[in-house]
Amino acid sequence: MVQAEIGILGGSGLYQMAGLTNVQEHLIDTPYGAPSDALMTGQLDGVTVAFLARHGRGHRLIPSEVPYRANIHAMKMLGVRYLLSFSAVGSLRQEIAPLDLVLPDQFIDLTKHRAGTFFGQGAVAHVSMASPVCPQVSDALSRAAKQVDTHGAGRLHNGGTYVCIEGPQFSSLAESNWFRSMGGSVIGMTNMPEAKLAREAQIAYATLALVTDYDCWNPEEACVSAEMALANLMKNAQRAQSIAVAAVQILGRERPVSAAHSALSTALVTQPAAMSEATRARLQVLL
Repeated sequence: MVQAEIGILGGSGLYQMAGLTNVQEHLIDTPYGAPSDALMTGQLDGVTVAFLARHGRGHRLIPSEVPYRANIHAMKMLGVRYLLSFSAVGSLRQEIAPLDLVLPDQFIDLTKHRAGTFFGQGAVAHVSMASPVCPQVSDALSRAAKQVDTHGAGRLHNGGTYVCIEGPQFSSLAESNWFRSMGGSVIGMTNMPEAKLAREAQIAYATLALVTDYDCWNPEEACVSAEMALANLMKNAQRAQSIAVAAVQILGRERPVSAAHSALSTALVTQPAAMSEATRARLQVLL
């Protein structure tokens, strides 16, 4: 199987990677079931990458149906050490406008029905999520965004808190104001438990959030609708593709060492020798 150190998770509107050459499609089975879709491997300007459409091609999966564990496990099986996540979000701040880009460095997880760990069933680990985003990968995305021609495009915001809700409904006005009171910067439905699972898999993770709307808190703007969100997202889709290519080049050239790469060294409570054979087999790729 092709090995790729860099993975890309495409969110709403980003269902394929333009410019990917020598493409191979991989139907991967994991201990957590099948991923959202086939994983595609290929080269972006000479750097091997793995790409997965988070919602499946054709956008078939609501956020709660995305098989997050299978997606991250499949990336790990392909050798991914750096994971670039692209996601559509709403803004919770006046200064973050539609068509802007945000590189969150914190998350608030308000999801309710998603399996959020690879561990359990005979194996215990507690990874640190104090700094849930890899600063080196986020910096690569930031530098890439600055390299891309942004004439007439929205601004880039480095840092911020991503509030992740269950969905698929958009939030109520009361909830939107609550999220703002928490210090949230943007609101989305997919980066949790994705970021947690990436850390457990010892993959360096960062997300680029593509702002499509002001949610529903802003009295001067229309409340978000799926039509509005997708229309603005498509305006940023080509920009996101270009940023992904530039970030891949940076990571492929520099291959930074991330704290995420050794996340289990101080997190694993149950040592492999104390695990059952079945549990060790399930976690083998991660350990």
